[in-house]
Amino acid sequence: MPILALLLLFLFAGCCTAPKAPPAPRAVSWSELPNWDKNELLPSWKSFEKSCSILQRRSSWAEVCKQAVGLKDPDEKSVRSFFMDNFTPYELSNADGSDEGLITGYYEPVIRGSLKPGSRYRYPVYGVPKNLISVDLSELYPELSHMHLKGRVVGNRLVPYYSRAQIAGEPHLLQGDEILWADDAIDLFFLQIQGSGRVMLPDGDMVRIGYADQNGYPYRSIGKVLVERGELSLSQASMEGIKAWGRSHPDKLAALLDENPSYVFFRFLKNSEENPPGSLGVPLSPGLSIAVDTRAIELGAPVYLSSTWPESEKPFERLMLAQDTGGAIRGKVRADVYWGSGRKAGELAGKTRQRGRLWVLLPRR
Repeated sequence: MPILALLLLFLFAGCCTAPKAPPAPRAVSWSELPNWDKNELLPSWKSFEKSCSILQRRSSWAEVCKQAVGLKDPDEKSVRSFFMDNFTPYELSNADGSDEGLITGYYEPVIRGSLKPGSRYRYPVYGVPKNLISVDLSELYPELSHMHLKGRVVGNRLVPYYSRAQIAGEPHLLQGDEILWADDAIDLFFLQIQGSGRVMLPDGDMVRIGYADQNGYPYRSIGKVLVERGELSLSQASMEGIKAWGRSHPDKLAALLDENPSYVFFRFLKNSEENPPGSLGVPLSPGLSIAVDTRAIELGAPVYLSSTWPESEKPFERLMLAQDTGGAIRGKVRADVYWGSGRKAGELAGKTRQRGRLWVLLPRR
Protein backbone atom coordinates (compact mmCIF):
# COMPACT_ATOMS: atom_id res chain seq x y z
CA MET A 1 0.00 0.00 0.00
CA PRO A 2 1.45 3.44 -0.91
CA ILE A 3 2.73 5.40 2.05
CA LEU A 4 0.32 8.26 1.26
CA ALA A 5 -2.59 5.85 1.57
CA LEU A 6 -1.22 4.64 4.90
CA LEU A 7 -1.02 8.20 6.18
CA LEU A 8 -4.56 8.95 5.06
CA LEU A 9 -5.70 5.76 6.76
CA PHE A 10 -3.83 6.81 9.89
CA LEU A 11 -5.73 10.08 9.95
CA PHE A 12 -9.01 8.31 9.23
CA ALA A 13 -8.46 6.04 12.24
CA GLY A 14 -8.68 9.02 14.53
CA CYS A 15 -5.12 10.29 14.79
CA CYS A 16 -4.40 13.82 13.76
CA THR A 17 -1.51 15.88 12.50
CA ALA A 18 1.03 16.90 15.08
CA PRO A 19 0.19 20.11 16.96
CA LYS A 20 2.19 23.29 16.53
CA ALA A 21 5.60 22.84 18.09
CA PRO A 22 6.01 24.61 21.44
CA PRO A 23 8.94 26.98 21.96
CA ALA A 24 12.30 25.32 22.62
CA PRO A 25 12.99 24.70 26.33
CA ARG A 26 14.83 27.58 28.00
CA ALA A 27 17.89 26.88 30.12
CA VAL A 28 17.49 28.48 33.55
CA SER A 29 19.46 28.82 36.77
CA TRP A 30 18.72 26.55 39.70
CA SER A 31 17.43 29.53 41.67
CA GLU A 32 14.45 29.74 39.28
CA LEU A 33 13.15 26.35 40.47
CA PRO A 34 10.74 27.15 43.35
CA ASN A 35 12.17 25.93 46.67
CA TRP A 36 14.78 23.75 44.96
CA ASP A 37 17.24 24.44 47.76
CA LYS A 38 14.71 23.28 50.39
CA ASN A 39 13.44 20.19 48.58
CA GLU A 40 14.20 16.73 49.95
CA LEU A 41 16.04 14.84 47.20
CA LEU A 42 17.02 11.44 48.65
CA PRO A 43 13.68 9.73 47.80
CA SER A 44 13.98 11.09 44.24
CA TRP A 45 17.57 9.86 44.06
CA LYS A 46 16.47 6.26 44.58
CA SER A 47 13.99 6.63 41.75
CA PHE A 48 16.66 8.23 39.56
CA GLU A 49 18.90 5.20 40.15
CA LYS A 50 16.10 3.04 38.72
CA SER A 51 15.95 5.27 35.63
CA CYS A 52 19.71 4.98 35.22
CA SER A 53 19.46 1.20 34.88
CA ILE A 54 17.92 2.00 31.47
CA LEU A 55 19.40 5.43 30.69
CA GLN A 56 22.97 4.17 31.04
CA ARG A 57 22.54 2.41 27.68
CA ARG A 58 22.11 5.78 25.93
CA SER A 59 25.26 7.65 24.94
CA SER A 60 23.99 11.02 26.20
CA TRP A 61 23.29 9.57 29.66
CA ALA A 62 26.05 6.98 30.07
CA GLU A 63 28.57 9.27 31.77
CA VAL A 64 26.17 10.89 34.24
CA CYS A 65 24.71 7.51 35.21
CA LYS A 66 28.21 6.13 35.68
CA GLN A 67 28.92 8.98 38.09
CA ALA A 68 25.63 8.31 39.89
CA VAL A 69 26.63 4.69 40.51
CA GLY A 70 29.94 5.93 41.89
CA LEU A 71 28.31 8.21 44.46
CA LYS A 72 28.93 6.42 47.75
CA ASP A 73 26.70 6.87 50.81
CA PRO A 74 24.60 9.63 49.22
CA ASP A 75 23.05 12.22 51.51
CA GLU A 76 21.03 15.36 50.84
CA LYS A 77 24.10 17.54 50.34
CA SER A 78 25.93 15.19 47.98
CA VAL A 79 22.81 14.41 45.95
CA ARG A 80 21.98 18.10 45.51
CA SER A 81 25.56 18.79 44.44
CA PHE A 82 25.44 15.88 42.01
CA PHE A 83 22.39 17.24 40.18
CA MET A 84 23.62 20.83 40.17
CA ASP A 85 27.09 19.85 38.92
CA ASN A 86 25.93 17.45 36.22
CA PHE A 87 22.58 18.78 34.96
CA THR A 88 21.07 21.90 33.46
CA PRO A 89 17.38 22.66 34.19
CA TYR A 90 15.23 23.66 31.21
CA GLU A 91 11.87 25.35 31.67
CA LEU A 92 9.06 23.86 29.57
CA SER A 93 6.41 26.06 27.98
CA ASN A 94 3.32 25.61 25.82
CA ALA A 95 2.91 26.57 22.18
CA ASP A 96 1.38 29.90 23.23
CA GLY A 97 4.35 30.67 25.48
CA SER A 98 2.52 30.03 28.77
CA ASP A 99 4.38 28.05 31.42
CA GLU A 100 1.54 26.28 33.25
CA GLY A 101 -0.13 23.01 32.31
CA LEU A 102 -2.41 20.31 33.67
CA ILE A 103 -1.21 17.95 36.42
CA THR A 104 -3.32 14.84 36.99
CA GLY A 105 -2.85 11.57 38.87
CA TYR A 106 -3.17 7.84 38.30
CA TYR A 107 -2.78 4.65 40.33
CA GLU A 108 -2.84 0.86 40.22
CA PRO A 109 -6.45 -0.24 40.80
CA VAL A 110 -7.60 -3.56 42.23
CA ILE A 111 -10.63 -5.11 40.55
CA ARG A 112 -12.40 -8.46 40.83
CA GLY A 113 -12.14 -11.00 38.06
CA SER A 114 -11.81 -14.63 37.03
CA LEU A 115 -9.75 -16.76 34.68
CA LYS A 116 -13.04 -18.21 33.39
CA PRO A 117 -16.25 -16.48 32.30
CA GLY A 118 -19.41 -16.86 34.36
CA SER A 119 -22.70 -15.23 35.28
CA ARG A 120 -20.82 -12.78 37.50
CA TYR A 121 -17.66 -12.43 35.39
CA ARG A 122 -19.07 -11.21 32.08
CA TYR A 123 -16.65 -8.56 30.85
CA PRO A 124 -13.64 -9.86 28.91
CA VAL A 125 -10.14 -8.54 29.46
CA TYR A 126 -8.29 -9.00 26.19
CA GLY A 127 -4.67 -9.73 25.45
CA VAL A 128 -3.18 -8.38 22.23
CA PRO A 129 -5.46 -9.64 19.43
CA LYS A 130 -3.84 -11.96 16.91
CA ASN A 131 -5.12 -9.81 14.02
CA LEU A 132 -3.85 -6.44 15.32
CA ILE A 133 -1.28 -4.93 12.95
CA SER A 134 1.08 -2.16 14.11
CA VAL A 135 3.00 -0.07 11.57
CA ASP A 136 5.91 2.16 12.65
CA LEU A 137 6.27 5.08 10.24
CA SER A 138 9.26 6.72 11.98
CA GLU A 139 11.92 5.32 9.65
CA LEU A 140 10.40 7.17 6.71
CA TYR A 141 8.95 10.07 8.69
CA PRO A 142 10.92 10.77 11.91
CA GLU A 143 8.43 13.50 12.84
CA LEU A 144 5.83 10.74 13.24
CA SER A 145 7.97 8.74 15.69
CA HIS A 146 5.34 9.22 18.41
CA MET A 147 2.58 7.80 16.20
CA HIS A 148 1.86 4.18 15.30
CA LEU A 149 -0.62 3.04 12.70
CA LYS A 150 -2.91 0.30 14.05
CA GLY A 151 -5.19 -1.77 11.87
CA ARG A 152 -6.23 -5.16 10.58
CA VAL A 153 -6.02 -6.81 7.20
CA VAL A 154 -9.20 -7.37 5.19
CA GLY A 155 -8.43 -9.06 1.90
CA ASN A 156 -5.36 -7.18 0.69
CA ARG A 157 -6.24 -3.93 2.47
CA LEU A 158 -5.18 -2.54 5.82
CA VAL A 159 -8.22 -1.00 7.52
CA PRO A 160 -8.69 0.72 10.91
CA TYR A 161 -8.91 -1.63 13.88
CA TYR A 162 -12.13 -2.17 15.78
CA SER A 163 -13.29 0.69 18.00
CA ARG A 164 -14.38 0.25 21.62
CA ALA A 165 -18.04 0.15 20.55
CA GLN A 166 -17.33 -2.68 18.13
CA ILE A 167 -15.20 -4.66 20.59
CA ALA A 168 -17.70 -4.32 23.45
CA GLY A 169 -20.79 -4.78 21.29
CA GLU A 170 -19.58 -7.77 19.29
CA PRO A 171 -17.58 -10.10 21.59
CA HIS A 172 -17.17 -12.70 18.85
CA LEU A 173 -14.73 -10.36 17.05
CA LEU A 174 -11.98 -11.10 19.60
CA GLN A 175 -13.12 -14.51 20.77
CA GLY A 176 -10.10 -16.51 21.87
CA ASP A 177 -8.04 -13.44 22.82
CA GLU A 178 -9.46 -13.17 26.36
CA ILE A 179 -7.02 -13.52 29.28
CA LEU A 180 -9.50 -12.73 32.10
CA TRP A 181 -13.09 -11.76 32.76
CA ALA A 182 -14.01 -8.86 35.08
CA ASP A 183 -17.19 -8.49 37.14
CA ASP A 184 -17.71 -4.76 36.56
CA ALA A 185 -17.61 -2.85 33.27
CA ILE A 186 -16.75 0.56 34.69
CA ASP A 187 -13.98 -0.81 36.95
CA LEU A 188 -12.47 -2.46 33.88
CA PHE A 189 -12.81 0.79 31.91
CA PHE A 190 -10.85 2.74 34.52
CA LEU A 191 -8.24 -0.01 34.75
CA GLN A 192 -7.68 0.56 31.03
CA ILE A 193 -7.20 4.26 31.66
CA GLN A 194 -4.69 3.59 34.47
CA GLY A 195 -2.79 1.12 32.27
CA SER A 196 -2.10 -1.55 34.87
CA GLY A 197 -3.75 -3.13 37.89
CA ARG A 198 -4.30 -6.15 40.07
CA VAL A 199 -7.16 -8.58 39.68
CA MET A 200 -8.51 -10.46 42.70
CA LEU A 201 -9.62 -13.93 41.67
CA PRO A 202 -12.57 -15.78 43.27
CA ASP A 203 -10.22 -17.79 45.52
CA GLY A 204 -8.56 -14.61 46.82
CA ASP A 205 -5.38 -14.93 44.77
CA MET A 206 -4.09 -11.84 42.98
CA VAL A 207 -2.78 -11.54 39.44
CA ARG A 208 -1.22 -8.40 37.95
CA ILE A 209 -1.84 -7.19 34.42
CA GLY A 210 -0.31 -4.30 32.50
CA TYR A 211 -0.60 -2.41 29.24
CA ALA A 212 0.38 -4.44 26.18
CA ASP A 213 -1.08 -2.51 23.21
CA GLN A 214 -3.95 -0.31 22.07
CA ASN A 215 -6.38 -0.21 19.14
CA GLY A 216 -5.06 2.99 17.58
CA TYR A 217 -7.88 5.37 18.40
CA PRO A 218 -7.33 8.58 20.41
CA TYR A 219 -8.47 8.75 24.01
CA ARG A 220 -11.62 10.77 24.72
CA SER A 221 -12.57 11.73 28.26
CA ILE A 222 -16.02 10.48 29.28
CA GLY A 223 -15.93 12.93 32.18
CA LYS A 224 -15.75 15.75 29.67
CA VAL A 225 -18.68 14.18 27.78
CA LEU A 226 -20.80 14.15 30.95
CA VAL A 227 -19.91 17.77 31.70
CA GLU A 228 -20.76 18.86 28.15
CA ARG A 229 -24.13 17.13 28.44
CA GLY A 230 -24.87 18.78 31.77
CA GLU A 231 -24.98 15.42 33.59
CA LEU A 232 -22.14 16.40 35.96
CA SER A 233 -20.48 19.63 36.97
CA LEU A 234 -16.74 20.00 36.39
CA SER A 235 -16.04 19.44 40.09
CA GLN A 236 -18.16 16.26 40.06
CA ALA A 237 -16.42 14.75 37.03
CA SER A 238 -13.79 12.86 39.04
CA MET A 239 -13.25 9.13 38.77
CA GLU A 240 -15.53 8.46 41.72
CA GLY A 241 -18.14 10.89 40.40
CA ILE A 242 -18.17 9.20 37.00
CA LYS A 243 -18.41 5.74 38.60
CA ALA A 244 -21.33 6.90 40.75
CA TRP A 245 -23.09 8.28 37.67
CA GLY A 246 -22.56 5.02 35.80
CA ARG A 247 -23.98 2.89 38.60
CA SER A 248 -27.04 5.10 38.90
CA HIS A 249 -27.59 5.02 35.11
CA PRO A 250 -26.85 1.38 34.15
CA ASP A 251 -28.98 1.66 31.02
CA LYS A 252 -26.79 4.51 29.71
CA LEU A 253 -23.39 3.23 30.85
CA ALA A 254 -22.41 1.20 27.77
CA ALA A 255 -23.16 4.08 25.41
CA LEU A 256 -21.13 6.46 27.60
CA LEU A 257 -18.10 4.17 27.65
CA ASP A 258 -18.30 3.83 23.87
CA GLU A 259 -17.78 7.60 23.60
CA ASN A 260 -14.11 6.79 24.18
CA PRO A 261 -13.12 4.75 21.09
CA SER A 262 -9.69 3.88 22.53
CA TYR A 263 -9.32 0.32 23.83
CA VAL A 264 -6.37 -1.11 25.78
CA PHE A 265 -5.10 -4.69 25.61
CA PHE A 266 -3.25 -6.30 28.53
CA ARG A 267 -0.62 -8.87 29.40
CA PHE A 268 0.15 -10.70 32.63
CA LEU A 269 2.94 -9.16 34.71
CA LYS A 270 5.11 -10.63 37.41
CA ASN A 271 3.00 -10.64 40.55
CA SER A 272 5.38 -9.13 43.11
CA GLU A 273 5.06 -6.66 45.95
CA GLU A 274 6.89 -4.07 43.87
CA ASN A 275 4.98 -1.34 42.10
CA PRO A 276 4.14 -2.02 38.46
CA PRO A 277 6.65 -1.10 35.73
CA GLY A 278 6.05 2.00 33.65
CA SER A 279 6.87 2.50 29.99
CA LEU A 280 10.57 2.92 30.87
CA GLY A 281 10.57 -0.66 32.16
CA VAL A 282 11.40 0.04 35.82
CA PRO A 283 9.05 -0.16 38.84
CA LEU A 284 7.18 3.09 39.43
CA SER A 285 7.70 5.04 42.66
CA PRO A 286 4.53 6.40 44.34
CA GLY A 287 4.52 10.19 44.46
CA LEU A 288 7.76 10.38 42.46
CA SER A 289 7.08 8.82 39.04
CA ILE A 290 5.19 10.72 36.37
CA ALA A 291 3.77 9.86 32.98
CA VAL A 292 4.74 12.39 30.30
CA ASP A 293 4.44 13.13 26.60
CA THR A 294 7.71 11.79 25.15
CA ARG A 295 7.55 14.30 22.30
CA ALA A 296 8.41 16.89 24.97
CA ILE A 297 10.26 15.03 27.74
CA GLU A 298 12.71 12.18 27.29
CA LEU A 299 11.59 9.03 29.06
CA GLY A 300 13.70 8.49 32.18
CA ALA A 301 14.70 12.13 32.69
CA PRO A 302 14.41 13.92 36.06
CA VAL A 303 11.65 16.56 36.02
CA TYR A 304 11.13 19.23 38.66
CA LEU A 305 7.43 19.80 39.34
CA SER A 306 5.94 22.87 40.99
CA SER A 307 2.24 22.57 41.73
CA THR A 308 -0.12 22.16 44.70
CA TRP A 309 -1.48 19.16 46.57
CA PRO A 310 -4.88 17.95 45.32
CA GLU A 311 -7.77 20.15 46.43
CA SER A 312 -5.36 22.37 48.36
CA GLU A 313 -3.25 25.49 48.08
CA LYS A 314 -0.37 23.72 49.84
CA PRO A 315 2.69 23.69 47.55
CA PHE A 316 3.68 20.38 45.96
CA GLU A 317 7.25 20.85 44.75
CA ARG A 318 9.31 17.76 44.07
CA LEU A 319 11.94 16.24 41.80
CA MET A 320 10.04 13.61 39.81
CA LEU A 321 11.15 10.99 37.28
CA ALA A 322 9.57 10.63 33.83
CA GLN A 323 9.11 6.86 33.90
CA ASP A 324 5.79 6.32 32.16
CA THR A 325 3.52 7.46 29.32
CA GLY A 326 -0.25 7.52 28.79
CA GLY A 327 -2.73 7.91 25.97
CA ALA A 328 -4.28 10.98 27.59
CA ILE A 329 -0.95 12.65 28.39
CA ARG A 330 -0.44 15.11 25.56
CA GLY A 331 1.39 18.41 25.75
CA LYS A 332 4.72 19.82 26.82
CA VAL A 333 3.67 21.13 30.24
CA ARG A 334 1.68 18.02 31.16
CA ALA A 335 2.28 15.33 33.78
CA ASP A 336 0.39 12.47 35.40
CA VAL A 337 1.56 11.60 38.93
CA TYR A 338 1.63 7.93 39.95
CA TRP A 339 0.24 7.68 43.50
CA GLY A 340 0.57 3.94 44.18
CA SER A 341 -1.79 0.97 44.48
CA GLY A 342 -5.21 0.44 46.03
CA ARG A 343 -8.16 2.48 47.27
CA LYS A 344 -6.35 5.34 49.06
CA ALA A 345 -4.06 5.90 46.08
CA GLY A 346 -7.15 5.86 43.87
CA GLU A 347 -8.83 8.54 45.96
CA LEU A 348 -5.75 10.74 45.71
CA ALA A 349 -5.41 10.13 41.98
CA GLY A 350 -9.06 10.98 41.43
CA LYS A 351 -8.61 14.35 43.17
CA THR A 352 -5.42 15.30 41.36
CA ARG A 353 -6.28 17.93 38.80
CA GLN A 354 -4.43 21.20 39.19
CA ARG A 355 -2.09 23.52 37.34
CA GLY A 356 1.67 23.20 37.51
CA ARG A 357 5.03 24.08 35.97
CA LEU A 358 7.75 21.70 34.79
CA TRP A 359 11.53 21.86 34.34
CA VAL A 360 13.35 18.93 32.72
CA LEU A 361 16.91 18.22 33.92
CA LEU A 362 19.31 17.20 31.14
CA PRO A 363 22.96 16.15 31.39
CA ARG A 364 25.36 19.03 30.73
CA ARG A 365 27.41 16.94 28.35
